[in-house]
Amino acid sequence: MNEMQRPSAAEPQAKVVFERTYRARVEDLWELWTTKAGFESWWGPEGFHVKVHRLEARSGGALEYDMIADTPDTIAAMTRMGWQPSHMTRGRFAEVEPFTRLRLVHIIDFIPGVEPYDATIDVEFHAAREYARMVVTVEPHRDPHWTRMSVEGFRSQLTKLDRRFAQVG
Repeated sequence: MNEMQRPSAAEPQAKVVFERTYRARVEDLWELWTTKAGFESWWGPEGFHVKVHRLEARSGGALEYDMIADTPDTIAAMTRMGWQPSHMTRGRFAEVEPFTRLRLVHIIDFIPGVEPYDATIDVEFHAAREYARMVVTVEPHRDPHWTRMSVEGFRSQLTKLDRRFAQVG
């Protein structure tokens, strides 16, 4: 399934794949995923930013950060939904192959009435001359609603990278 398709509640959910090719080096993209400063510079949908507490970019390493609403509209929307404007997010780096592949596993523990579960994001990096291609695969959540929310959020946060690097193709 590409990023434009959306499952309905009756359909089985598929992985969602985002592909971007930037006029950048793989090392530049890698740093954005694997360092505190890099991660904080782009992670989170528009209207949010993150404050990293732990980022251990190694297999089994921790990833802990606060996701913080930072615009009046986003804060108001969170309040209307009965959610706090900030929440702690926990996860881990399940796989790390430098400059080639990452697997992030987030613990989804904020859905009322739902036992915590893991959500996986796989990232592949490919170098080609002065370009870097990044392929991000987002595993579906247990409920199509949360899969859609995850996909919309990820698409939004990718716009931060799109603005930073010249996108090719």
